[in-house]
Amino acid sequence: MRVMIFGATGLLGKALMREWVQDQVTGLGSSDVDIRSEPQVETAIDRQRPESIVLAAAYTDVDGCETNRDLAFEVNCKGAVNVVRAAERVGAQVIFLSSDYVFSGSNSEPYEIADPLAPQSVYGKSKAAAEIEIRNILPQCCILRTSWVFGTGGKCFPETILKLASSRSELEVVNDQRGCPTYTIDLARAIIQLCRMGVTGTVHATNQGDCTWFDFASQIIASAGLPTTVKATSSDKFIRPAKRPKYSVLSSASLEQHGITMPTWQDALRRYLQERGEF
Repeated sequence: MRVMIFGATGLLGKALMREWVQDQVTGLGSSDVDIRSEPQVETAIDRQRPESIVLAAAYTDVDGCETNRDLAFEVNCKGAVNVVRAAERVGAQVIFLSSDYVFSGSNSEPYEIADPLAPQSVYGKSKAAAEIEIRNILPQCCILRTSWVFGTGGKCFPETILKLASSRSELEVVNDQRGCPTYTIDLARAIIQLCRMGVTGTVHATNQGDCTWFDFASQIIASAGLPTTVKATSSDKFIRPAKRPKYSVLSSASLEQHGITMPTWQDALRRYLQERGEF
């Protein structure tokens, strides 16, 4: 199978390129193709004529999106539309990476795939708009929502916590936002399976289990064997430009329906630390 990955130099893209070994894979970063440019996208897809495309390229700086709304929509919505239109023309399957930020965060139980979209941030709105537009263009595409992505080779929450802990004896982390940490390696493996099965529709893919950022940070520090103390605080103590969902746990039912189960986030964290060389 001929596969094309947009966003191959990002956190998830690097994991996809590493894990995807049994197919003919072409990885493109922003220096190869600017997805905001329809001609560049068309040229890349026409040249390779992939059978499957994973669209992992995105502007993911959530706070940056608040002050750069036009850029957020240019990349996350228009860019996605450019890729999907070109894919539709060559008959390629598409897996589009979306986010838990398309939901309001007001739930108290895991979000199912059919729950209404109600994004509270510019980033979330750009992803939700993309979902709607690409469904209209390519109804048989696969929209894969995930959350709290972490992995080696780039900026992520565990990396930040470990760096801060190396120079501080105490950290304050919010304890009133709950979600599902997701390891890039496990997410990449799930995407590869979904692609090979030709899955369509919407799927939620995260590691099993949920926690708060405080819980996550505490486990990172404990697992790495660091002496830093982690203290719980609330979101109103850390005012950020973009509103974060208070609760964005995604139900695993849609993924399990395809026979795929991802490991727990605690197990994923252990393997991330091993990969990073903390163990």
